[in-house]
Amino acid sequence: MGTGGARHAIIAAGGTGGHMFPAQALAEALVRQGWQVTLSTDARGARYAGGFPHVVSIQTVAAATFAQGGLADKLKAPFKILGGILSALLLQRRLQPDIVIGFGGYPTIPALAAAWIARRPRALHEQNGVLGRVNHLFARRVDRVACGTWPTRLPEGTQADHIGNPVRAAVMARAGAVYTPPGDWPLSLVIIGGSQGARILSEIVPNAVAKLPKGILARLRVAQQARPEDIDRVIRAYDYLGVTAEVQPFFDDIPRRIAEAQLVISRAGASSVADISVIGRPAIFIPFAAATADHQTANAGPMVAAGASLAIAEHELNADSLSEAMLEVLADPAQAQAMANAALAQSVPDATDRLVAMVEEIAAKGRL
Repeated sequence: MGTGGARHAIIAAGGTGGHMFPAQALAEALVRQGWQVTLSTDARGARYAGGFPHVVSIQTVAAATFAQGGLADKLKAPFKILGGILSALLLQRRLQPDIVIGFGGYPTIPALAAAWIARRPRALHEQNGVLGRVNHLFARRVDRVACGTWPTRLPEGTQADHIGNPVRAAVMARAGAVYTPPGDWPLSLVIIGGSQGARILSEIVPNAVAKLPKGILARLRVAQQARPEDIDRVIRAYDYLGVTAEVQPFFDDIPRRIAEAQLVISRAGASSVADISVIGRPAIFIPFAAATADHQTANAGPMVAAGASLAIAEHELNADSLSEAMLEVLADPAQAQAMANAALAQSVPDATDRLVAMVEEIAAKGRL
């Protein structure tokens, strides 16, 4: 049992929003139920930790990958990983956690490896439709595997539970918000491309918007994430069209913006797909072509199959294809409403509760 008598969970998550947001959702729920929670991440992940409950202790660990960097970085990687595992072993010996839960990313290696060595109760949650490298490594070395996207491609012989992707409290506050389909009123278009936008969306979306009928352009309001170096160019493009636009590297009120949108254009990261489905909005997904094992296409697949969204592969993305897809939604209120309803039907709003139940079950068995 954790120090101080309270149950204690170590949540390990890598340095991207896709891993950190569902980890935050679990942390919020466990804290509400009286758990002590420690977040184990790297320096990059710590930048996403501002939304975690203030009582969550944040431990930064040394993390490394063999997949990036030059030869010198690859040679240093095993030593950094071993150092991280040693630090995690010492931390877990001091904290005596009831369970360690990994959400993927290289910074989760030390915590999960230490838990495996010490035979502590442990689980992992995979957000995407394909297991990431680290989760693939540990899938047979944990007590349970929880999947956010279903179906998820798993290593042979691995059993998993379809839990869904936990979403943050700010998203749950807008779950199932009433959708206003396109009509003779202002139309809100939200474009999100990961934590700092996507260059291809900055290049294509304004050109696609330019091809929309003047009647739609006159009512359009755009909120678009873009890389800092692209912001001025994107703003100028919308100014030229006479379209009101907010263009920023990151919006800290994405749940509100999604709830107010008639249409969302987004990469198909697992957290983005989950947020859009829980709130219930039509979407056009542009899966990131370089994603490992093309997992973003797998993430979007169930929503597309259900009629909740459209998807355009990167190699097929241009101003014409995107404009046609946008018109399919913005020019057809009935279609837009049907897509919003289908998105809600695909959502798993109780994913966090399901994951909490799994965590408590594993932790209880560990105390027997």
